[in-house]
Amino acid sequence: MARVFNSNATDKAINALDRKREQERMYMLSMTYKNAEELATKLLQRLLDQGIIETNSAQAMREVFTDLLRKISDMEEFDVQFKIAPIRSIATDPNFISLYVTQYIIEDLLDNPKVLDVFGDDLEIYNVVESVLSIIRPK
Repeated sequence: MARVFNSNATDKAINALDRKREQERMYMLSMTYKNAEELATKLLQRLLDQGIIETNSAQAMREVFTDLLRKISDMEEFDVQFKIAPIRSIATDPNFISLYVTQYIIEDLLDNPKVLDVFGDDLEIYNVVESVLSIIRPK
């Protein structure tokens, strides 16, 4: 005998999950915006320590990352998803902000005149970025 699903209960569960996911997303964006300077400083230091980026101006890189972290909160969801699409499957439970910053480092950072080179593969860069940005995820 076929099992009958109560679509009303299923819809409520799906809606509750969607609301929770959206609340987490908004919380992460808010924390990123509020702490952009501190996160950018920590991120730059970690990237330099791990040898991911080589630059001739740490101050310029700090400003680039601060601007990037502030800008992401104003972006449309489509634009963020479009940017992270190539590396979305890099981790099992990825932080979308870490994915965005990782993709920015991979694709766009070399265009900056203050960047000499970027080293590492996608997963290595993501892990370094996530090691800093994991603090913005709700517990």
